[in-house]
Amino acid sequence: MPATPHPPPGPPAADPEAIRPAATVMLVRDAHPGIETYVLRRVTTMAFASGMTVFPGGAVDGGDHGAATWHGPDPRWWGTAIGEPPGAARALVLAAVRELFEETGVLLAGPAAQGPVGVLPDDVREAVVQHRATLPGVLAEAGLGVRSDLLRPWANWLTPPGQGRRYDTFFFAAALPEGQQARMLTTEADLGQWRRPDDLFAERAAGRTKLMPPTMAMLRDLAGFASVEQVLAQTRVVTKVRVRPEDVARLVAGDGSVVPQ
Repeated sequence: MPATPHPPPGPPAADPEAIRPAATVMLVRDAHPGIETYVLRRVTTMAFASGMTVFPGGAVDGGDHGAATWHGPDPRWWGTAIGEPPGAARALVLAAVRELFEETGVLLAGPAAQGPVGVLPDDVREAVVQHRATLPGVLAEAGLGVRSDLLRPWANWLTPPGQGRRYDTFFFAAALPEGQQARMLTTEADLGQWRRPDDLFAERAAGRTKLMPPTMAMLRDLAGFASVEQVLAQTRVVTKVRVRPEDVARLVAGDGSVVPQ
């Protein structure tokens, strides 16, 4: 009897532990006293960080590798600042600008290196969210360039194995541009609000807010500044923080924010 033919092998399954580069933006504004930062509470149905209060951000996608006009430090400068090759740094900056735009409507792009930032309508933002358009494409059509001068390099955390998904996340700081308003526009969150870092820590202590270790570390950084001007003037040396599985429980419990490099 002839052997039964076997179907051809399908494509290999995606590695759930594959490390994905990601960008997160700590958007800040002056408050009285101190500063506030814009945070989102992720819906409980999310596969990653469900129910957590986080900064706007997400993984780099294919559109973030497209050509875009830049106003401000170029990809080579950013590569040095965050310890990545210029091409990877360029995609991370674009991802930071795109994610902030998608999730809050705040656009760090403009027609020139100085002056006010640009504005794009909600239907254009929705087209980017739904992958019907790319951020570089819509910026080019509107005559806008990425305002990389409005971002500051801040930190880089690599999540440990065994958590289901792994992200190599780069944190950026940015001030809320004049004339713009942050809104909760993503379906991945059910709450968006401006909060003082110390208030978020108090809510966490009371069991009303959940924070991931990197978010706690970033909030501790921001709590030390009295103004947005101080945040933007800060010079950061970005080195990769590699979180070990055994560090996670300690950090979530609030036992410090220092992790072995």
